[in-house]
Amino acid sequence: MTLEEYQRFCGGLKATSHVVQWGGSHVWKVGGKVFAVGGLPADADKDEVYVSFKCSDIVFEVLREAPGCKPAPYLASRGMTWIQCYDRSSVSTQELKGHIEASHALVAAKLTKTKRAELGLSA
Repeated sequence: MTLEEYQRFCGGLKATSHVVQWGGSHVWKVGGKVFAVGGLPADADKDEVYVSFKCSDIVFEVLREAPGCKPAPYLASRGMTWIQCYDRSSVSTQELKGHIEASHALVAAKLTKTKRAELGLSA
C-alpha cells in the first residue's frame, strides 16, 4: 500500500479527520481519537507505507509475532493493543485495509453515544 492509497482509504472511512504530526506521521482520527498512523520508513527507498492500528486482543496476539509486524512503538508499550505493519511479509493490502476498518470501528465504538450520533456513526 502506498502512502497515497493509505490516505485515500482512510479518508474514505466515515467521519474521519487527518493531521500530520509526530515528525511527519499521517494520523487519522475518528471523533478526535486516533485509529491509524502511517508513514514512510526513514530509509524511504521504497514507497510502501508502514501502518499502526488498534486491534482486538486476539489479532494483537496473532500479529505481534508475524513477519513484518510488531507491537506498535509507544502505543503497545503503554499496554494498548496496537500493531505496526512495516512490510507486507504476512499481511496483504486487502487484509491491512480490513485491520484499518476494524480499528476505525473499535475507536468509534468507544466514543460517547452523543458523539457517535453527532458524527453519524450511530447504528
